[in-house]
Amino acid sequence: MVNLSGVTWRKSSHSGATGNCVEVAALPHGVAVRDSKNADGPVIVLAAAALRAALRTSPARGD
Repeated sequence: MVNLSGVTWRKSSHSGATGNCVEVAALPHGVAVRDSKNADGPVIVLAAAALRAALRTSPARGD
């Protein structure tokens, strides 16, 4: 279990006021990701290598 107390959650400056986005928090060896509409809900923790692999395989924005 990762201790997420004290982390700073961030979301895209392009997200609207409706909260339909994800928030990320930097961790020493990766990132935590959560739904901005449910801040007390589940969190996905990704190792840095897993995040890089996921981003490499995702389509570019607008494709």
